[in-house]
Amino acid sequence: MSVAGIETGTAPHAGGAPAVRAAAVGAAVRSAGRRSYRWVSPVAVVLVWQAASGSGLLPARLLAAPSQIAATALDLVRSGTLPTAIAVSLERVLLGFAAGAAAGIVLALVAGLSRAGENAVDPIMQMLRALPFFGLIPLFILWFGIGETPKVLLVALAVSFPLYLNTFSGIRGVDAKLAELARTLRLGRAALVRHIVLPGALPQTLVGLRQSLGVAWLALIVAEQINADAGLGYMINDAREFLRTDVIVVGLLVYSALGLLTDALVRLLERRALGWRREFLSR
Repeated sequence: MSVAGIETGTAPHAGGAPAVRAAAVGAAVRSAGRRSYRWVSPVAVVLVWQAASGSGLLPARLLAAPSQIAATALDLVRSGTLPTAIAVSLERVLLGFAAGAAAGIVLALVAGLSRAGENAVDPIMQMLRALPFFGLIPLFILWFGIGETPKVLLVALAVSFPLYLNTFSGIRGVDAKLAELARTLRLGRAALVRHIVLPGALPQTLVGLRQSLGVAWLALIVAEQINADAGLGYMINDAREFLRTDVIVVGLLVYSALGLLTDALVRLLERRALGWRREFLSR
């Protein structure tokens, strides 16, 4: 009987395994099908765009055809022009982002951890946040010349505001009960900031990080108007002089692709850093 019991107990499991695998495969196929639907409208736009260009309804002087843009991108890659421009622009963004992120987070800590710090820092940050970038370009040229410094500083300035605002909001949004717990445990100021304030503000800071990366690429387009002799902005401006809409679109597409790539990296960091939150919510 025990043997029969084992056989009858294991038979459904053995017979159910293929069914489970089939169900998993079916679910994966359906999920892939749903994701593929998202590509329908972009592909349709490209096809209509190509048809309009081929029929002459959309002149090349206004907007090059997708096939021409793809051929131009390939030529720019083969000649080394596009990789060089990307490398120069990436360097400017990384330097500006590092400086702006550090400044934004430090200032948010100063303003968020005390009323005196808020009164000293927040009014200045709010006034600077309202200044237009194009209005700052002449001053930056007078102060820092026409080299790399004003370009990097414009990116840094743009990056600092989203990180400052979100980190400040995250610090002020930390649950007051956690602060009471810290006082009960007699945690010092440094331990309070390290173990309670910073982890509590981290989700909001990561939101600011994603926003600031998007702003960094927008600021770079403006910054590379300052007498640039290399980079994606220079390539686009040079193409504008010769009415090369294909080169302009290639540059804009590269900006978009780099923005998506950096956003994906931050989202990966967010999943790693906030894995504890998903585990907590799943309980």
